[in-house]
Amino acid sequence: MLQRFILLLLVLPTLAFAQLTPPPVAAKAWLLLDVGSGQILTAEKPDQRIEPASLTKLMTAYLTFAAIKNKTLALDQAIPVSQKAWKVPGSKMFIEPLKPVTVDELIHGMIVQSGNDACVALAEAIAGSEEAFAQLMNKEAARLGMKNTHFENATGLPHPSHLTTVRDLSILAAAIIRDFPEFYPIYSIKEYAYNKIKQPNRNRLLFIDPTVDGVKTGHTDSAGYCLIASAKRNDRRLLSVVVGTASDSVRAQESQKLLNWGYLAYDTVKVYGANQAVNEFRVWKGSENTVKAGFLNDFVLSLPKGDAAKLKANVISQQPLMAPLAKGQAIGTLQLSLDGKPVGDYPIVALDEVPQAGWFGRMWDAIRLWFKNL
Repeated sequence: MLQRFILLLLVLPTLAFAQLTPPPVAAKAWLLLDVGSGQILTAEKPDQRIEPASLTKLMTAYLTFAAIKNKTLALDQAIPVSQKAWKVPGSKMFIEPLKPVTVDELIHGMIVQSGNDACVALAEAIAGSEEAFAQLMNKEAARLGMKNTHFENATGLPHPSHLTTVRDLSILAAAIIRDFPEFYPIYSIKEYAYNKIKQPNRNRLLFIDPTVDGVKTGHTDSAGYCLIASAKRNDRRLLSVVVGTASDSVRAQESQKLLNWGYLAYDTVKVYGANQAVNEFRVWKGSENTVKAGFLNDFVLSLPKGDAAKLKANVISQQPLMAPLAKGQAIGTLQLSLDGKPVGDYPIVALDEVPQAGWFGRMWDAIRLWFKNL
């Protein structure tokens, strides 16, 4: 339920916030996401297909974390190094044939050192081949709602059909933070050594902003310099996606600019708490005559600073509402507006189960409905 709710928010327009002018960003495309609310605060060309370069490794990591969670892979498991993994071009953690490496070491090499060799070794361990792993990547992308993404490899090396968008990348990065909190701290590690070779994390923001704790850099000649950065300040997490900049320093500078603007321009407001009743609806043919409607999880929104008091709500019920009702079943819509402009429509659900009434109760309500509709 929570995942579907977040994906819904990701596609909502930001028309109510048009008065807030974002800073200019020297990049091909970009996006700023409030992870808690799922709202996109600003974006430029969010659905234009671009080369993800090493940002691809977020999906390789996602599938690796899932394999460990499902116990098809273990952190201390030794993985053989194939010739393909050893010889793959680009950035490396410098694994070697005939020298098995653990899954834990490969994860650190993939995330901190951006090792293409680590990615291929993990892909082969999970799916048997990188080609088969790419099929799993595309299946998972579809499940997460990454509608404009297609993967051809586990590394991000250029390929004509290896493409994504900044919107899709924000969905993926947010999914890692949400689904694998036990692994996410690896993205904040500043350096890692393997095979007596120490390499720094290429995310410059880790070294200059203590609130930044991830996520991933990427670069090829054709993709330019890219960075997904995430910061947490006062329990509020923002995530920026910046692609196609001119240099390593520019991608860090522009990402920092977006994050700072988001924290200064917006507040995250808890509109309703988990299981707090937004309204109470009439129920027909049920063991109870009414049901409370609301959200099973805290419902938060990003709003321009100082504007929370201006938020207006309108609740629409599905009528006639007939029992039986399951807890968590969508039974209405919360329409929110700010200064007369729509913020979005949000599904509200039954906060309690309502079984059917007995034979007499159902018959009595059927008669009442008949007269009500005359």
